[in-house]
Amino acid sequence: MTDKLFNGKKALVTGGAKNMGKAISIELARLGADVAISFCNSENDARGTVEEIKRHGSFSVHLKADLRNRVETEKMVEKAADALGGLDFLVNNAGIFQPAKINEITEEMWENALGTNLTGPFYCARKAAEFMKQRGGGRIVNIASLGGIKAWQSSVPYCSSKAGLIMLTKCLALALAPDIQVNAIAPGMITFPPSYSDEQKETFIKKIPLKKKGTFNDIARLAAFLLSDSDFITGQVITVDGGQDLK
Repeated sequence: MTDKLFNGKKALVTGGAKNMGKAISIELARLGADVAISFCNSENDARGTVEEIKRHGSFSVHLKADLRNRVETEKMVEKAADALGGLDFLVNNAGIFQPAKINEITEEMWENALGTNLTGPFYCARKAAEFMKQRGGGRIVNIASLGGIKAWQSSVPYCSSKAGLIMLTKCLALALAPDIQVNAIAPGMITFPPSYSDEQKETFIKKIPLKKKGTFNDIARLAAFLLSDSDFITGQVITVDGGQDLK
C-alpha cells in the first residue's frame, strides 16, 4: 500500500496498546495517519505503542476508558477527536475472550463479554460518527471473529458478542450511509491459547487449508485497506482465517 496514504487522516483504535490493536495502530501510522489509542488496564503498553507511532512521524495519544461504561467511552472518543483535531477512522479492536464451560459462565463473564465486545463498539461508533460527519464522512472497521460466525462450545459469551458485532456492523452500515462506511474483519486463529502444547498447535494448523496461522499484520493490512479509498464496500464481513471457515 502506498506510503503516507493516510497523511492528514485521524484515527482512533480501541485496545490499541498491544497485540492486534498495536499492529493496526502502527500500520496506520506507517501510512501517515495520526493515531489515538484507547486502553483499559495496559497503560505501560499504551505508552510504548504511542512512542512507536511517533517514530513514524505521526502524532499519537493514549486514553483510558472502560468500554462497558457509556459515559466513559463517549468521553474518550471526544478526547481523541479533540487531541487529533477530528476523526476520520475508527477501529473497534478492543475485546475480551474468556473461555469456559457453560455451567462455569458467571454473570460477570457474560456482562464483560457483551459490554466490551458489543456495547462498547456501539458507543464508540455512534459518538465517532458525529465527528466523522464534520469532516465529510469516514470509515469504521470492527474487529469481529470467526467465533462470531461459527459456534464454539467453550466460548458462549465471546461467540454471542462477536455475532452481535457482526450484525451491528451491518446495521451501522445502513444507519450511517452514505457518509460513513462500516465493515468488519473476522480473524481466525492468530495467537494460540497459552495452554496449547506444541502438539496441539501442530494438530490445529494441519486443519487449516493454508497450513499456517495468521499474524497480527495480516489483520492490520486488511484494516488499512478497508480504511483507504475502498469507496464501494460497506456492511461486509471479511474472514481472515486461512480457509478455516470452509470446513
